[in-house]
This record gives sequence, structure tokens and C-alpha cells, in this order.
Amino acid sequence: MKIAVDAMGGDYAPEEIVLGAIDAVKTYKYDVVLVGDQDRIREVMAQYGATESNRLTIVQASQVIEMGEHPAQAIRKKKDASIVVATKLVKQGECDAVVAPGSTGAAVTAALLGLGRIPGIERPSIATPIPSKEGITVLLDSGANANSKPKHLVEGAIMGYHYAKYILGISNPTVGLLNIGEEDSKGNEVAQATYPLLEKLKTISFYGNVEGRDIPEGTVDVVVCDGFVGNVILKFGEGMALFIIRLVKDTIKESGFIAKLGALAVLPVLKALKKRLDYTEYGGAPLLGVNGSFIICHGSSKAKAIKNAIRVAGELVEQDVVGHIRSSMEEERVEEYGNES
Repeated sequence: MKIAVDAMGGDYAPEEIVLGAIDAVKTYKYDVVLVGDQDRIREVMAQYGATESNRLTIVQASQVIEMGEHPAQAIRKKKDASIVVATKLVKQGECDAVVAPGSTGAAVTAALLGLGRIPGIERPSIATPIPSKEGITVLLDSGANANSKPKHLVEGAIMGYHYAKYILGISNPTVGLLNIGEEDSKGNEVAQATYPLLEKLKTISFYGNVEGRDIPEGTVDVVVCDGFVGNVILKFGEGMALFIIRLVKDTIKESGFIAKLGALAVLPVLKALKKRLDYTEYGGAPLLGVNGSFIICHGSSKAKAIKNAIRVAGELVEQDVVGHIRSSMEEERVEEYGNES
């Protein structure tokens, strides 16, 4: 299996991207194709004592889409951009999946134009694993669509269910609709229109409405919402996790000798907590709904996150998540739901 990695995307490209790819090849069975400026990639590889091989190769791409560029315009103008070339490798069957750090908008646009959608899917969604009391809660959409209609949320429920089942190993994931109350009459027009549509689904287990506090509680395995709300939740959660860890450290530093001595006893617990809250442990978030395996990484991803994103990309292919979503869409006939709002 070959995973195409956009080596020029993100805040720390190409150094951290290349280092993550080198580590991934050593650790996992997946081969990696680094896409980008060959000379710069080779320089980084040389720094870490790595060379091209049958497991770690380079494909030249002369252009890069920067974070501040308009995604659609940049994709049209920069035909040889690294993310465009990486996506094309999957479309042509030369690679099996894409790992895309950098601009989320550019990655989503490249995936939509380069791979197309699974039949029946109108709006792909980004599915983000979030640590919870029960393990992992999958949140989607977490940034692909700022304005979703009921049909799009139904699509997200189906896609999130299969991600949780085949990647997280949950036998029958429960799916909840994010709302401001548990009653089916709660929420705005979109939420109220979506609820009965989710009840109709035959291929997933719909729990009902859930609230924001249910995400860290792990009340359900999958939480569905529009991309605007989902992205706000995601960024708030990341910030809060960092704040809590920093607050604990600062409090210990400001405390007396006895408190610092006691802190040594709980140090292993704090390290375990930090690891569980660290987004780099999960690598990246899959863009579900496109006709191929596509992982979107945080723009500030370093080597560890890239390495884990490559692992997740390989698992998506091995578990045929795209195929399972396609089968469910054929059975559910979601297109008949229309675009109620």
C-alpha cells in the first residue's frame, strides 16, 4: 500500500513532514510517496540519514498552496501544487490514500475536484476523534461545511457510524444529533428537520439529541453537527486542554515544597493525561464522503502527527471505509430526503 503525503503543506513543511514519513516507514508496513520540491525533500532526508528507496519515494511538484490563499482559486491556478499532485496519484491508482497537512480549504477542494464524491453524498465531512470519558467520541462535521442542511447531517451520521465501527472498532456505534436539549422538539429548524430523518435510517443506531457536555462524557460514539459549530467545538476543546495542563503546571510551580513533592507522585498520571489529550496521537481527521481515503492534518502538525496520520490513512484503506459508506448510501437512498432546511 502506498500513501501519498503532501510534503509541502503545513507550518513546518517540509522538515517535519519528511521526518514523520521516515518514522512511519520504519514503524508501519505502508510505503510513502512524498510529493513536493524534490531538492528540498532530499536535503531533509539527507539530514536524517534517509535515502529514497522502494518504500520511500518522491514525486516532484513545483507549486505550493499557501495557508492564506483562496482554496478554489489556488487549485485552478496551481495545477502542479503538491496537494493537487498527491490527490491525482490516488485518482490514477498509483497511491491508495492522501495525507494532507496545510490548508484545510485547499485539501477539501483538491479532494472534491480530484476524487469526486461517493454516490449519494452531497457534502463530505471531516470526522475528528475527540477523547472522552468512555474512550473516543467522533465529531463531524468539524470544518468542511459551515452551512449544512438536514440531508448533509444525515450523510454525516452514516459516514461517522462507519468510521467509528471500522476504525475505532466499536461494534454498533451510537449516533447523536448535537442540539440544545434532549427533546426531539428542541433546536433550530435544521435540527428539528434532521431528527425524524435520522430516525428513519436502517443502517445506523440513532440515539437522539445530545448536548455539548455529552461529547467529553462519551454519551454516544458519534456526534453530528454542521461544520461551523463543529470547528468551534474542536478549537475550544484544543485550547481548553492546553489551558488545563498549563494551569496544573503553573499551580505546582507556585506551590510549596510539600506540594511539589506530592506532584512527583502524580507525574505519571499527568503525563498519561497529556498524551490522551494530545491531538498528534490521532494523526489527522478523515475527510469522509469523497471517493477515496483522504486524511486532513492540523496545519501545525509535526513529525509525530504526520506519522500517525499515515497509519490512519492505511487503516482507512484496509478497512474499506469508503466501500462501507457507499453500501449504506445505496441502501438508505438519502438523496430522496431532498434538501429540507
